[in-house]
Amino acid sequence: MIHTKTHDPNITVIRPGAERLTAVNAKAFKDEVTDLINGGATQLIVDFKDVSFLDSSGLGALVGVLKKIGHRGELSISGLSSDVQQMFRICRMDRVFTVYDDVNSAVQSMAESQ
Repeated sequence: MIHTKTHDPNITVIRPGAERLTAVNAKAFKDEVTDLINGGATQLIVDFKDVSFLDSSGLGALVGVLKKIGHRGELSISGLSSDVQQMFRICRMDRVFTVYDDVNSAVQSMAESQ
């Protein structure tokens, strides 16, 4: 389901691979990202540029991934559409996650912080 791309030996960009991240696919998304973390990925960027809708299950999956990565690494978000960005704001997830306008900004910031 997810699509990944490594920008740097340590930075992995994840695209959910679905237009909607909901109860239907949130668990599969979380499981696949958890597998990446278990495999050693520590600097993750989830790129939502192709995601037009996110529900509470999708947010819950992201929070689960954030808990899994813990202090071992970093999880950032990029490319939120206006609807998904509004969901982040309503649920105050914009205070939990570092959100970037696009992948390049997120990669640059993450690379500078290493």
